Amino acid sequence: MTQDQTNEPVTPETAAAEAATPAAEASAPAVEGEDRFARLEADLVKMKNDLLYARAETENVRRRLEQQAEDRGKYAVAQFAKDVLNVADNLRRALDAVPSSAREGNDLANTLVVGVEMTERDLLATLERYGIRPVEAMGTRFDPNFHQAMMEMEDTTQPEGTVVMVMQQGYTIQDRLLRPALVGVSKGGPKAPVGEQVDTSV
Repeated sequence: MTQDQTNEPVTPETAAAEAATPAAEASAPAVEGEDRFARLEADLVKMKNDLLYARAETENVRRRLEQQAEDRGKYAVAQFAKDVLNVADNLRRALDAVPSSAREGNDLANTLVVGVEMTERDLLATLERYGIRPVEAMGTRFDPNFHQAMMEMEDTTQPEGTVVMVMQQGYTIQDRLLRPALVGVSKGGPKAPVGEQVDTSV
């Protein structure tokens, strides 16, 4: 302590300030430690949230890839199947072109028709093994999800909007539409209930 300091009078305020100085100096590291702990805790919470987000995103990507792989397996034959359906169409046209009267008493015609029928059955069974099935159409309510209306046909015996002609068979593959059925839809019959009315305009 210097001479000047020795000669200065000691007041109550000076004494209190000198007593508080060591306490303040001691509390400063404690405050810094608390701040540092709070920052570390906030960083830990952020890292935990980032980790949870990354895990969720990874799981979503994994599920998407699995779904894409499953879809590729299910629908890989779709384009090939569309081409094969033309063969099924031609077999059906061939069978429809032979009237039943032509088969009576004609062994050659009858044998030919039986062979075409067996070929058609085998083809449809093969398609079904790959999840390809005919769309139900004839006599059902018109469904724009599976049917494509080509014309309206006057028919008072059927409720309006009933499929009364199938011009081309439709097919589904697994749970998707592969090809819509081309149909003719009745009009002029009893009106369908309001909730069942559909647009069949072509």
